[in-house]
Amino acid sequence: MSTLNVQLPSPLNEPSRLKRWTVQDYHRMTELGLLDPSERTELIGGQIILMAAKGTPHVVALGLLAELLRDRLNTRALIRTQDPIQLDDYSEPEPDLVVVRGAVLDYLDHHPHPSEIYWVVEVADSSLRTDCEVKDKIYALSGIAEYWVLDVTNRQLHVFRDPASTGYGSHVILTEAASITPLAFPDVSLQLSAMFPPVF
Repeated sequence: MSTLNVQLPSPLNEPSRLKRWTVQDYHRMTELGLLDPSERTELIGGQIILMAAKGTPHVVALGLLAELLRDRLNTRALIRTQDPIQLDDYSEPEPDLVVVRGAVLDYLDHHPHPSEIYWVVEVADSSLRTDCEVKDKIYALSGIAEYWVLDVTNRQLHVFRDPASTGYGSHVILTEAASITPLAFPDVSLQLSAMFPPVF
């Protein structure tokens, strides 16, 4: 959906004056062709957001991370990439990667809900600020126990834990040389160096 590059007067830009779209509204707009299929969007807090274009390092890092998790977790969890999850009636983001319970056919009639999600990962190049300062609040409010932001540019991993209504209580930044153990799988240790494209 194309938007006008116009700054609304501040009283009109207040959250209380903005229309909040529901997930049902969002799906209906897609069915009616009101959203441009060439533009990737997601529903965050009732607002339809254009998703940033993905550069080559982003795509490679996501592929490496997905391969690593599928290898280490095997059949213990399902790894979904760039697919929707439904957090509530007003948020249906499409995170880069989500680790969920069950198998593919368990989600034949719905997108994963927070109770079915082990953790969420966003891969950031140009989207680091949004991923760390906006999406973290949405995921925390939904009770997602663990949220990672893989910062491809700085070769770091932001790890958010301890969700609360105001955001995550813990935010730790790990360097490429570190390893991490997901909360849901305490017997699994993952090397961060395996998540980043090689440097030439």
